[in-house]
Amino acid sequence: MSKIRVGLVGIGNCSSSLVQGTFYYNDPQAEVPGLITKCFGGYHASDIVYTSAFDVDKRKVGKDLSEAIFEKPNCTTIFQKEIPFLNCTVNMGYLLDGVADHLPKYPDDNRIIPLNDIYFSYNEAKNEIVNKLKETKTEVLVNYLPVGSEKAARFYAECCLEAKVALVNAMPVFLSQIYGDRFKEAGIPILGDDIKSQVGATIVHRVLTKLFEDRGEKVKKTYQINVGGNMDFLNMVDRTRLESKKISKTRAVTSQIESGIPDRDIYVGPSDYIPWLNDNKVCFIRMEAEQYGGVPMNLELRLSVEDSPNSAGVITDAIRAAKVALDNNMSGAIIEASAYLFKSPIRQFDDATARDMLKDFSKLPGKYSNQIPDNQLQHCN
Repeated sequence: MSKIRVGLVGIGNCSSSLVQGTFYYNDPQAEVPGLITKCFGGYHASDIVYTSAFDVDKRKVGKDLSEAIFEKPNCTTIFQKEIPFLNCTVNMGYLLDGVADHLPKYPDDNRIIPLNDIYFSYNEAKNEIVNKLKETKTEVLVNYLPVGSEKAARFYAECCLEAKVALVNAMPVFLSQIYGDRFKEAGIPILGDDIKSQVGATIVHRVLTKLFEDRGEKVKKTYQINVGGNMDFLNMVDRTRLESKKISKTRAVTSQIESGIPDRDIYVGPSDYIPWLNDNKVCFIRMEAEQYGGVPMNLELRLSVEDSPNSAGVITDAIRAAKVALDNNMSGAIIEASAYLFKSPIRQFDDATARDMLKDFSKLPGKYSNQIPDNQLQHCN
């Protein structure tokens, strides 16, 4: 059976949920809810194996990934307690701008506690991480760096280009747009940018916006306010790290408004950090519109979700999509999968169209799918 060799950058709550899920979905035949696509190109969630991992927190570096995912400041729900030893040591990453300056003001259990940088130069760090990716034969690297880590995100994109590793960019730095052509030239795929949760604030807001548009009601004003208590929300207390996040979330919504909306009439973005919420994210959406005859109406919605599991199922699809792209010698930005799975693909589509694109892409044969009958592959989604 062919496996997908995956590396992780940032062993936080999202990595914890993803690794737990790999073992929660260990039986590919079990009818367990929670995945967009059960079988993707012949690959199941259980076909993911972890070969490399990078972090900067002193409680995680040097430990096996199976232990590191449960270390503080991780606070997501533990739904799969039994994780075997993975023989995947968490390596020291490259700091750059990956750790916000305001974090030392907060309790140790709530924040990253970074080790001192061990690299004397950018090139030394790059050579070390590229060599690690090559030694471990990592095929797909998932970027789970904190919001605002622009320099660090670009650094790991450069590492992927040199190591010939596919990149899944889960964070809101627009790597697919910046590096898409270079990944194309290098012959490797990149998926992104900024993961869209299964049923999270962005997808709900998009669907409601499209519903209003399709039913002939002009959206006049709208906001989406998010609060949470995980490391991501603590990181975003520094408002200077929010620019790309706000752009990504706002564009995901405005792309569904054909007639446009003035900037002053829309607000989409994280709003505050509430420690006791832990990995729970609470979203408040308000939409004001005009009905027939210009009569005003409004909608208000409150959504509460466990943030990291909500994105892990989508990343599970993205990883398998990256592997299918590798198997089929596809390179550059993979819009066929990115359009449905990410907030900021290189081109926006309505969600129904994007979903059909993903379904079609999931039926492409991966290497493993060559070993199963065509009739099973066509019905494994």
